[in-house]
Amino acid sequence: MNIEKNKSAELVGIGIYSSAEASRLTSIPAPKLVRWLSGYKRRGKDYPPLWNPEIAIEDEKIYLSFRDLMEVRVADAFVRFGMPPQHIRRAILLAREVLGKTHPLSTNRFRTDGRSILLFEIEKDENGEEKEKLLNLFSRQYEFREVIDPVLRTVDFGNEGDPIVWWPLGRRSRILIDPQRAFGQPIDAASGVPTTVLANAVRQEGGIHQAARVYDVSESAVREALEFEEKTPNARMAA
Repeated sequence: MNIEKNKSAELVGIGIYSSAEASRLTSIPAPKLVRWLSGYKRRGKDYPPLWNPEIAIEDEKIYLSFRDLMEVRVADAFVRFGMPPQHIRRAILLAREVLGKTHPLSTNRFRTDGRSILLFEIEKDENGEEKEKLLNLFSRQYEFREVIDPVLRTVDFGNEGDPIVWWPLGRRSRILIDPQRAFGQPIDAASGVPTTVLANAVRQEGGIHQAARVYDVSESAVREALEFEEKTPNARMAA
């Protein structure tokens, strides 16, 4: 699905994040997100995007859906583990065919079948040295799970294996990201009030107790929302 300009109704239920907001939530630098999702040129060579984002708004900026947000988290984990982005791009294309998913990396099935897909893609590499290095990276199932499990353990999956909500601070936290609620912005899970609203209320109403009364939530919910917003005030902009 690709959502174009003037189809705002279609944004309901999929979440929408600017590159800066996605960076704030994932700690992946915004310029890197833009390169991954729009492509770039380096030393005279064109590098295509890892995939085309689900949202296409004609203002020359990159916007991510909730599915894009989940996908970049897994892609980033593989890059940090040593896998070049263009290998990831080719693995995504193959995984789409095998799994029948537009965003295969962040599915529950990739968690179980992804290693064999990656190994199949790496085997085709013509660069012997890089091929050997990558094969060694994923020579055992343990290495693959070591990369992907920390990313997906805070995600809830639907019946089809697709991610449906994300607990960015872990499951013991009250903070939830659900594309079906508040356009995918971080919320207090119990009340559905966005964390930004609760944090701003502390300042506007004069304290945590007052903010909790205004929005009929617990003081601990307000406190956690405030801490979340203070820990993630700005996107990381360094490449």
